[in-house]
Amino acid sequence: MLRIVWGVFVSGCMGMMAVNSEGAEQMLERKAFGKTAKGTPVEQITLRNSQGMVARFMTRGATLTELHVPDREGNLSDVVLGFDDVAGYESDRNQYFGCTTGRVCNRIAQGRFELEGITYQLYLNNAPNHLHGGNGNSLDKVVWRAQEQAAADGVAVKFSYHSPHGEENYPGNLLIDVVYTLTEKNELRIEYRAVTDRPTPVNLTNHAYFNLAGAGAETVLDHELQLQASRYTPADETLIPTGEIAVVQGTPLDFTKKQVLGTRIGELTESPFLGYDHNFVIDRQGVGVVEAARLRHPGSGRVLTVLTDQPGIQLYSGNFLFGQAGKSGKIYPQRSAVCLETQHHPDSVNKPEWPSIILEPGSDYRHVCIYRFSVE
Repeated sequence: MLRIVWGVFVSGCMGMMAVNSEGAEQMLERKAFGKTAKGTPVEQITLRNSQGMVARFMTRGATLTELHVPDREGNLSDVVLGFDDVAGYESDRNQYFGCTTGRVCNRIAQGRFELEGITYQLYLNNAPNHLHGGNGNSLDKVVWRAQEQAAADGVAVKFSYHSPHGEENYPGNLLIDVVYTLTEKNELRIEYRAVTDRPTPVNLTNHAYFNLAGAGAETVLDHELQLQASRYTPADETLIPTGEIAVVQGTPLDFTKKQVLGTRIGELTESPFLGYDHNFVIDRQGVGVVEAARLRHPGSGRVLTVLTDQPGIQLYSGNFLFGQAGKSGKIYPQRSAVCLETQHHPDSVNKPEWPSIILEPGSDYRHVCIYRFSVE
């Protein structure tokens, strides 16, 4: 049996000032953010660094709800899509905005996998496949516990959740921590850790939708993108990888040199992907955190650099955004934001030749993703 030990978030105050090892002041704040439809209280946690950058989260889904980043003139804008209340996140307007997804993010073919001679059938919420952990109790829909987390280089919060054996029909008790740190270098660092009491697949990611011009800007297709990925995983008409790893050269997926995101998307709009919704194999030598992507908005000068220790990154160009109203009534048109999701490759649980996502008892699942912001 997995022993579950929870921390307790310090209560009785609206904010807490922190001073890092270099003497810079940061702030962590918490407040009520309403309740779920089932009546479970949800909290909002705010992190601020001394550079003026602000990140906000809610305990439902360990979700990034706001990220205020300076442009080249020092003006702050919220660059991630989301909603003003819990009801928005529980509505059909929400397309995994900013949440922690899993137990297994992305798709599993026919929602089925075999482990230790047992076949597991998962919910087909993206028929004919399983997507982002399932239906009512996937990680994006449950309420996590939050507590202050010490950080030498910034201010941090840790979200924790115990996913019981059989939840969404996954095997094993799974204890998950997600630590968000807002650093003095204007980085949002996400560190995932999970342990289990029996073998189970684990593949976590954050599903933030970015528009560096500001959430609610009309398009993201004017952004420039470069990926440190010379290969990708071709997929069938249901977006399940075929098992092949192919080169991007000569295809509209070639971002090995900086390209405007909208330049070649038209070549994909009549495909099953409806635009970009592809997993790329990150070029790397050795292990550790490496640069995976660089996104730039020429108008504001904002630059987002994505670093990770994972083998893949999913590029999604917001093809299913449909003009829903988000924060402050802003409208989110189709392709008005982009996701850059660091992860293991989709359907890895059924691809034994790919890096394994099976977590064994006694081992730790670890995953680091860094969203680094700068200006040019």
